[in-house]
Amino acid sequence: MNATAQPAAGRKEDLEKSLRLCIQDGLAAMPIVTMSLPVNVFITALVTKGWVLPKPAIGLLCAMPFAANFVQVFAVPYLSRLRPPKTLTVVTASLNLLCWFLLAALLEVVPRDQPNVAAAWFIGWFFVASIFAALAGVTWNAWIQEWVPSRLRGKYFGHRNRLLQISLLSFLLITGWVLAHWEYSVRAFQAVIVGSGLLRVASLYWQWVSPTQPHRHVEVPTLSFHAQLAVLRRSHSLLWFIAFGATWSFAANCFGPFYQVFMFEQLGFSAWDVGVLSTVSALGGALSLPAWGRLLDRYGNRPVMAVSLLVWQGVNVLWCTLTPSSNTLLYLIWALGGMTSMGAIASAGFVLGQFTILLRLIPLEAKSLAIGLNLAVTSLAAAIAPVIGGGVLSWALTRWTDAVAVYHACFLLQPVLATAGCLLLLRVHEPQASPLTMVFGAMRNIRTLSGVLGLDFLVNYVFYRPPKR
Repeated sequence: MNATAQPAAGRKEDLEKSLRLCIQDGLAAMPIVTMSLPVNVFITALVTKGWVLPKPAIGLLCAMPFAANFVQVFAVPYLSRLRPPKTLTVVTASLNLLCWFLLAALLEVVPRDQPNVAAAWFIGWFFVASIFAALAGVTWNAWIQEWVPSRLRGKYFGHRNRLLQISLLSFLLITGWVLAHWEYSVRAFQAVIVGSGLLRVASLYWQWVSPTQPHRHVEVPTLSFHAQLAVLRRSHSLLWFIAFGATWSFAANCFGPFYQVFMFEQLGFSAWDVGVLSTVSALGGALSLPAWGRLLDRYGNRPVMAVSLLVWQGVNVLWCTLTPSSNTLLYLIWALGGMTSMGAIASAGFVLGQFTILLRLIPLEAKSLAIGLNLAVTSLAAAIAPVIGGGVLSWALTRWTDAVAVYHACFLLQPVLATAGCLLLLRVHEPQASPLTMVFGAMRNIRTLSGVLGLDFLVNYVFYRPPKR
């Protein structure tokens, strides 16, 4: 009797310790994870204030995380056969951290007066770092699914993600203040990297010492590859949804990376100003998620997604009215309910709807192939978009003297194309919910796109749908 009680008590103690360390890990990892997104305060200040890169180079730089998402679709299945998820998580995250420390050293030698040379350095570095970040993100989610009991996931990660907002918002404000106060010097960028890197070292240590124990699960037999292809060909709604996702990814990412560039270069905002606005946006989106979840459950995903997308893109049109003389209007828009209560919150509802409808559309017989196809197609669209956007923006700025008007014209593309994409969404038939409890790979591209959209609270979000009782 004691012999059986002791192992059970030890297993419970290990689980409690692992859950506690997982929260500590998340709090310490948020700065580096946020900096790894294609658009954030640090990266935007780096390429516009520290090293002024050409617009096509900025677009190509912002495409690297999406290109990495595409590559990891093919790499993860092979790596998962070599080592368990925990080992892969720590190794790939450590390699990503080494890339950041390497960047801190490279900043001393990357020339500021040769933008093309600097662009080549930064793009090559960001691609390698993004590969390791994408691998670490997917393997971390696989590891979490392996040891966190399904009955605890909803409540636990809801609590964990609320705590992560403290780390995220603190990072945005501190980074903005450091960069602006030290006037975007090399030392300022190095200080942010080293500080975030040291926190990541602690995060990796807590991951490694966490006494996680895989819980037993039932292996589901899988179909052959050709049989799974046949299943996908019959899943017409899923294919329409993937087409919509690709359209939306292109629309959001074509000029999305240049919104913060516009704020820095044309509106005269500092890194501190952008950090404050990013904080407000993150708060608005994070606080609204529970309400959107209830709306999605009550009215279905398609109508709620369509309404939230239209509201969100309607607010985005206001970007076309901003000028240097009215830059304070951006504070008013975000603070009084424009970009925050209508934009960021509407976008939160749209993103949450993307997840929940995807859960319903993924066929269980070909789950992995469906997730991989969705991620590959949307990642390719998102990777191509900023390259095209940067090229168009650079071409237009060399031919028209009114740079603000050029940005205004470009910023119309996202609302128009995204709204037109709703026609594809309306062709999706929404079936009953699938019994999937967690999709750890399907929303990888949405997490990456959160940097472009200003939804930083989604960076480490584990999309979970608790089973109905």
